[in-house]
Amino acid sequence: MRLITAATTTGGIRGVLNDGVAAFKGIPYAKSPFGALRMAAPVPMDPWDGIRDATRFGPRPPQPAILLGAPAWSPADGLDCLTVNVWSPDPGGSGLPVMVWIYGGAYITGSADLPEYDGARLAREGVVVVTFNHRIGMEGFGQVEGAPANRGLLDQLAALRWVQENASAFGGDPANVTVFGESAGAGSIACLLAMPAAAGLFGRAIAQSVPGVFFSPGVASGITASIVDRLGGASPYDSRPEELVAAAGAVMAEEGRDDPDRWGPMAFSRMPFAPVVDGEVLSDIPWRAAGGAGRDIELVVGFTRDEYRLFHALGEGMTGDLAAAMETLAPAGADAAYRAAHPDATTEELFVLLMSDWLFRMPTALLADAHPGPTYAYELTWAPTALGACHGLDVPLAFGTLDTPLAGMLMGGSAEAEGLSRQFRTAWTRFAATGDPGWPVYEPAKAVTHLFDVDPSDVADPEAPSRAIWSERGISII
Repeated sequence: MRLITAATTTGGIRGVLNDGVAAFKGIPYAKSPFGALRMAAPVPMDPWDGIRDATRFGPRPPQPAILLGAPAWSPADGLDCLTVNVWSPDPGGSGLPVMVWIYGGAYITGSADLPEYDGARLAREGVVVVTFNHRIGMEGFGQVEGAPANRGLLDQLAALRWVQENASAFGGDPANVTVFGESAGAGSIACLLAMPAAAGLFGRAIAQSVPGVFFSPGVASGITASIVDRLGGASPYDSRPEELVAAAGAVMAEEGRDDPDRWGPMAFSRMPFAPVVDGEVLSDIPWRAAGGAGRDIELVVGFTRDEYRLFHALGEGMTGDLAAAMETLAPAGADAAYRAAHPDATTEELFVLLMSDWLFRMPTALLADAHPGPTYAYELTWAPTALGACHGLDVPLAFGTLDTPLAGMLMGGSAEAEGLSRQFRTAWTRFAATGDPGWPVYEPAKAVTHLFDVDPSDVADPEAPSRAIWSERGISII
């Protein structure tokens, strides 16, 4: 291991070269979004003199501690949270594909320093890997009067502009950038595909488990009002970050749980924040805006077969109320259609299937159907534990981070994990380099989908019963 330097547009940085991969961490791409810049759009970082240390991750954005293995966030760690991290197998070279990761976490939690997102192993496949922090929760997605909506998405745009300006300093090709992300990260990518401001910042995208939750300004403002009530009427501008985190967590845990009469679909997602279709930053939900700015982007999009089983096992959301879920979430006639398609399924199994479809699988399928550019669909069907092919299983497989807490919980030490990870890493880096992940292009009429499993295969419309149920009414704005 030895120190290594690089020159960015804002100043020199010092990282670490270890086992053939250079890593630079905690590089600011924008000023701290607090103090005078609280709730503002991101402001580019000022240049600095000398060489800045880039051997440690920057502070995480304010958030509750609900992710496995994530330490509790503390404001004492600092509020300069808009930073990027870069791994490069050839920092002195040029022309390498660039892969930019956008983390998930239900738009309320997440950070680039999680061990599952370590980019070293993926970089050894011949790509430059970039991860970054963006604002989440109230700071990033809360609807606040006088502030731009979707500040978390604006942070993502700023990070992608930084990549355009600096990729070549790490051996990357700014003309060959692929964004990839999972869960809320995939939802963010779906939004970026619909945003004219993102045009030219990336040419390819991989969206893993796209959530279908998008808020109207009215609903988002109502959530803000509930949070403000928890703060005794204090303005979000004047509240400490930890106070907003606690208030939002209380609304999610106490008010938004198991009350569909008041909260409607939100009672099932328990997501107090989501991208807001504000008409400016985000003009419409992604599949309605698919013919716009991102129409020519090459896209890989897919989901895990048993998306919701993890959340169900953890007791999240309305635990098993199938009748209420069908009535609140599903298209007319869905109950009979699900039972006809799955006659041997238990009530619990139907609930998990419905929730998987509503929250992730069918929004992902809708995006695949709507995207006019070259599209490739996949489904992860490998089930190493009783949790099945559940939400998040694809993350350590894609990064090759198989010794992390999340991998241990979801894979149970399966000897098959390395082979599945090789499949993902090969497909993702091949797509980043060439635009072809290695299976047939997706067309809605045939819906040929690549199945990631011990023995991978390409099959036509593997989730045809669910697609038929949800074709009559897509996921809509809450």
